[in-house]
Amino acid sequence: MTCKLSLATLDQAAATAAVPAYGRNSLTAGILHFGVGNFHRAHQAVYLDDLFNSGRDHDWAIVGAGMLPSDAAMRDKLGAQDYLTTVVEQDINRTAARVTGPMVDMLPVGDAAAIITALANPSIRIASLTITEGGYFIDAEGRFNPAHPAIFADSQNPDAPTTVFGLIIAGLKARRDKGIAPFTVMSCDNIPHNGKVTSNAVVGLARLSDPALADWIAQNVSFPNSMVDRITPATGTREIAFLRETFGIEDNWPVFCEEFKQWVMEDKFPTGRPALETVGVQFVPDVAPYELMKIRILNGGHAAIAYPAALLDIHFVHEAMEEPLVRNFLAKLERDEIIPVVPPVPDTNIDDYFKLIERRFSNPKIGDTIPRLAQDGSNRQPKFILPSTADRLRRGEDVVGLSLVSALWCRYFDGTTDSGSPIVFNDASADRLQAAARKAKTDPDAFLAFPDIFGDVAKSELFRKRFAHALKMLWEKGTRRTLELYLADQLAE
Repeated sequence: MTCKLSLATLDQAAATAAVPAYGRNSLTAGILHFGVGNFHRAHQAVYLDDLFNSGRDHDWAIVGAGMLPSDAAMRDKLGAQDYLTTVVEQDINRTAARVTGPMVDMLPVGDAAAIITALANPSIRIASLTITEGGYFIDAEGRFNPAHPAIFADSQNPDAPTTVFGLIIAGLKARRDKGIAPFTVMSCDNIPHNGKVTSNAVVGLARLSDPALADWIAQNVSFPNSMVDRITPATGTREIAFLRETFGIEDNWPVFCEEFKQWVMEDKFPTGRPALETVGVQFVPDVAPYELMKIRILNGGHAAIAYPAALLDIHFVHEAMEEPLVRNFLAKLERDEIIPVVPPVPDTNIDDYFKLIERRFSNPKIGDTIPRLAQDGSNRQPKFILPSTADRLRRGEDVVGLSLVSALWCRYFDGTTDSGSPIVFNDASADRLQAAARKAKTDPDAFLAFPDIFGDVAKSELFRKRFAHALKMLWEKGTRRTLELYLADQLAE
C-alpha cells in the first residue's frame, strides 16, 4: 500500500522513511531561495532539515522563488504535497529515504511584485541561489557581461525585472528605502568564487540604471563564497517508480542523491544565519582552495568523461567507470594534468580526495547519466576544464589530455556516436557548436573561434596543435583507439 506524500500522511510515510521531527507550524521563513531544483533540495534543504530536527533555528525556513517555466512546474508539484520532498540517499551498500520539510511556501512564478515584496520583508535575512552555472551572465574569463539581452532589458526596466539579479536589486532597494538592513546574498552554485561572481552580477546590473544604489550594495551587502558538493541526478519516471515500489511513497518529484555531501562557506552574514556548523557545514576564512579543488577535480572529472562515454554509447556514469578506457583516461588526466595545478588545500590530501571522487563516480545506485554530464558544455567547459588548460599553458606545460577533452567535446557535437547513433543535445549554444564542429573536420580552428568559451586558451599555438591532432585521431581511428593512444603516451606523436 502506498501513501501520497503530504503533511496529512507523514505518519504513514514514517513506516519506511525518516520524517521531520518538527511541526510545520513551528517554522517561519528566513531564507528566500531562487531555483528550487534537485540539487537545492538534496543539499541546502537537507542541512536545514537536519538543523530543524535538532530543535534549533526554526525561524530560518525557506520560501522558494523562480522565474522560469521549470520553476512553475516545480511549484505545482511541490505545492500539491505541502512542499515536502522525499530524498533518497544511495550509497553503494545502503539506500535510505527521508522526508524533508524546511520549505514553507513557493511564491507565484514570474510574479516580480510578489518576490520583491517578500525580499523586502525584514524576516528574510538570506537570499540564496541555485540557478546553474549558466545563470550568472559571465564570459569565458569569468567577467560579468552587461551586454547580455536579459541584463540590458532589466537595466531599462529596473522596477519590473525578469532576472534573478534584477529581483535581488529591487528587493535591496526596497529595504534601503525603508531603512531595513540588507539580506545576505548566498550563491550555492558550482562557480569559482561564486560569491564574488554574484556580487559582480548584482552590482554590475545595478550600476547600469542606478549608480548610487550600486555603490550602496557594494558597501553594505555581503556575498559569501561557498563550495557545495553532492551528486544529484535528474528525476525521472524510474526514480518515481522506485520510491513508490520500495518505500511505498508517492512523491511528485523526489530527489535521489549520493550519501556524501559537503558545504564549505565563508562566515559573512551581517544579519545572522542558521547554526549550520552544528550539522556539518564548514565555515572557513577562505573557501577558494576547497572550491578550486572540487571544481577542477570533481566537476572537471565529470566534464572529462562525459564525451568519451557518450561517443562510446555509455548511458550511466557508473557504467563509464566500469569501462577501463574511460576510468583510466580519467585517472591519467587528473593525475598528470589537473591535480598538479590544484593548489594545496588545508587539512586535505588531494590524492585521497581523487580516490573518493572515483568511488563516488562508480556508485551504481545513483543512476547519474552521461547525458546529464554532457549537457550545457558551453557553460561547463569554460568553468571546469579550460581553467586547468590555461594554468598549464601559463606554466609552459603540455596539455595533451586536456586538449583531448576539448577535441572529444568537438567530436560529440558532430551529432552521432562512434556507432552512428544520434546524439540529442541540451545546450543553449548547440546550433553554433554543431556548425563549428562540422567545419572543424577540415579546419580545427573553427571550433575554437568562440572567445566567450575558449578565451585566451585558443590563442595558444600548443593547444591548437594538440587539439587538432587529437580531433584528427578521433575521426580517423575512433574514440576507443584514441583513448588507447593517450593512455600509452602516444597521442602527442
